[in-house]
Amino acid sequence: MGAPAMANPLRPALLAAARSARAERSITRMPVTRRIVDRFVAGQDQDAALVAVRELVRRNRFVTIDYLGEDTHDPGQAERVAGEYLRLIGELAREVDTAGPAPGADAAGPRPVEVSVKLSALGQSLPGDGHAVALRNARTIAESAAAAGIWMTVDAEDHTTTDSTLSIVRELRREHPGTVGTVLQAYLRRTEADCRAFAAEGARIRLCKGAYSEPEAVAYRRKREVDESYLRCLRILMRGNGYPMVATHDPAMIEAAALLATAVPRGREDFEFQMLYGIRPAEQERLIGLGQHLRVYVPFGDQWYGYFVRRLAERPANLMFFLRAATPGL
Repeated sequence: MGAPAMANPLRPALLAAARSARAERSITRMPVTRRIVDRFVAGQDQDAALVAVRELVRRNRFVTIDYLGEDTHDPGQAERVAGEYLRLIGELAREVDTAGPAPGADAAGPRPVEVSVKLSALGQSLPGDGHAVALRNARTIAESAAAAGIWMTVDAEDHTTTDSTLSIVRELRREHPGTVGTVLQAYLRRTEADCRAFAAEGARIRLCKGAYSEPEAVAYRRKREVDESYLRCLRILMRGNGYPMVATHDPAMIEAAALLATAVPRGREDFEFQMLYGIRPAEQERLIGLGQHLRVYVPFGDQWYGYFVRRLAERPANLMFFLRAATPGL
């Protein structure tokens, strides 16, 4: 969700490994990997994810749930992913205490429960009609989420998908403006303009720094530039008409968001912080103690490899935790 104050020197290599089948075979076969993955992934099936969700809600967190998977090249698999989300939404809807306000299309107010969806998992990468397939599957999920009173956020992926993704988001928001939000990545050079457009529309936006390896022509590569872009985008969203979701683990960005919210002013009901499952639990507790809304991104599923390696790339502390466990005596 956001790079830390200290950059990870192995980040480029790890991001390349996240898309490498050979690296995946090597890492997933390491005996220690599964134990470390459990820190970042809430189980391989829906039942395990729901256990984690119940506990987080009990501890006054909001949650967003991601069924892991991306780069689907099989139409049948894309439909199966959509079906998994429909079943998940059905389960969440039955747990009335986690659903926030009374169910109904686009009811107002921040929702304690949300689903996060990657369009590449819904068929966006299919040759020919991938955009249409992803839109169809995403629309089905959005309709179910709206009826259940649950938010849906469309995740960002690498820059080659951005135009298609934001086009689908706008189509879905025409039908379910109070249900559907999206993610914008501050390291992309285009994002400041995208923030202005979506803030003017009153959209719900999760702002993160970005977690993919991108060329310098389209993305800021230096930490200072990414941080400056994040702050510019944050100012736009805080002063806009929408609902900012400040997705970062960076203490400087957290402090900046709190100061901006006070200056605008924007009340605690009008924005939220977001952090990843298993990362910076003490800071999560601190923000909750201050009365801030905090949402935890809860991933589950057996297609965890790409997500896991990007978490190692984001923070040196994550990588060192993995290396120490994998190499006793390090």
